[in-house]
Amino acid sequence: MRSIALPLAALLIAGACASGSMDNSDSMAAAPRAQQAAPPLTDANIAAIVVAANTIDIDNGKLALERATSGEIRQFAQTMITDHTGVNKAAGGLVTRLEVTPVANPTSVGLVESANATRASLAARSGADFDRAYIANEVDYHRAVLTAIDDALIPSAQNSELRALLVSVRPAIAAHLQHAESLKQQLADWCVRFVPRAHSGR
Repeated sequence: MRSIALPLAALLIAGACASGSMDNSDSMAAAPRAQQAAPPLTDANIAAIVVAANTIDIDNGKLALERATSGEIRQFAQTMITDHTGVNKAAGGLVTRLEVTPVANPTSVGLVESANATRASLAARSGADFDRAYIANEVDYHRAVLTAIDDALIPSAQNSELRALLVSVRPAIAAHLQHAESLKQQLADWCVRFVPRAHSGR
């Protein structure tokens, strides 16, 4: 089990490298940061992480709407934009009511830095290659977010309303992961069926 002090960015990069969906250069650059222990998370830190994590997937979804060729991938991307925008709105309302100002921390900063590198890699792709890379990253990303929610965010949350918000959004994140895994498998099955036929027809 990963330490709950590990930055979420390290979790995301580890997942991306395991699937082969991102360049090794990203993981090598982040390796030293993954070895550093982060300080305990405060509710203000958690608020910053929640906003960053949702904003990242919103931005990735917008990129997918621009570049994805599969209609199903585009529908998934729109779902990510809609759902994560809703979570950010709920989180924003909660922190306003609680008078908690989100405070950037190594986890939220590392998360954004990693996401920017990932998005640059995705933006360099096109066609079916983009579709496969985007959905593979979504699988890795949602796995990492679930791990962070379970191992770091919920256990660290001090305010009961903040903890309740994290608990309430977890099923949606799990559903996103299941949907992304299904789409990833569909793309893999399509390649198995189509590519051999294309080659045999030459």
